[in-house]
Amino acid sequence: MSPIRIAIVGLGKIARDQHLPAIAGNDAFTLAATVSPRGTPLEGVPNFRSLEELLQSDTPVDAVALCTPPQVRYDLAALALSKGVHTFLEKPPGATLAEVAVLSDQADASGASLFASWHSRYAAGVAPAKAWLAGRKIKSAKIIWREDVRVWHPGQDWIWESDGLGVFDPGINALSIATHILPRPFFLKGATLTIPENRQAPIAADLSFTDTNGAPIHMDLDWRQTGPQSWDIIVETDAGALKLAKGGAVLTLPDGSDEVHKDEEYPGLYARFAQLVKDGRSDVDIAPLRLVADAFLRGKREATEAFVE
Repeated sequence: MSPIRIAIVGLGKIARDQHLPAIAGNDAFTLAATVSPRGTPLEGVPNFRSLEELLQSDTPVDAVALCTPPQVRYDLAALALSKGVHTFLEKPPGATLAEVAVLSDQADASGASLFASWHSRYAAGVAPAKAWLAGRKIKSAKIIWREDVRVWHPGQDWIWESDGLGVFDPGINALSIATHILPRPFFLKGATLTIPENRQAPIAADLSFTDTNGAPIHMDLDWRQTGPQSWDIIVETDAGALKLAKGGAVLTLPDGSDEVHKDEEYPGLYARFAQLVKDGRSDVDIAPLRLVADAFLRGKREATEAFVE
């Protein structure tokens, strides 16, 4: 099978740090083009100012990876799918649940593969955590996702808009892991969203969930953490406590044993995308985004001091 000719749309930090190395390291892909109206293009790779310009050109592409902010992703994905181009969506897959559902239907109709990617599910500890929790009785769970927004999202004003998710941009990574490893579905019971007086999206959030057997799940999100950062999930079971740390990279089981492996999140995503294209299938899981939408639907708002970067 010939390599999948893929174009990256949006040459920001995530594309340069993660997507480009993952594509370069996977023989199933070849980088055919980039789309970026601004910034420095890649040497030796055709660059276009818009996806429409690329698709009207003589540069052939089989797939696109959309690395833009979610607010503008629907139109790009719809255009790509209308041309039968396989489409990889960075997380979150869209700005709304409805637009992702429309894209899923469009992918089915076009025959192109659509992949709503959740990179944290491919962290080293996640698959063994899921396997260990299968069949266990879950007593409770805690999700602690605290980081410094100035370190991880410098100058990204879009993330503070009403549709930019705020602290749920990293928080949705935790939910993508929790919805994957916990053996039963869970849903929101209550939430408090803390929003700076000069912004439209939350800088912190406190959420209470319950699974379908009544086990409580508490989530603590905060973008004001300095010093050591916290990306932890602790699950109390009938066989003891399981802990995922460092965003899912480190798994600690009740016997105290640790598993630490090399970061393979984005290589894992691209391996999955290649398989979907080969099989003619799509993978569009909206469970993490649905929980975030519920937080905005049901959560109480409280104001806090202005955030100035």
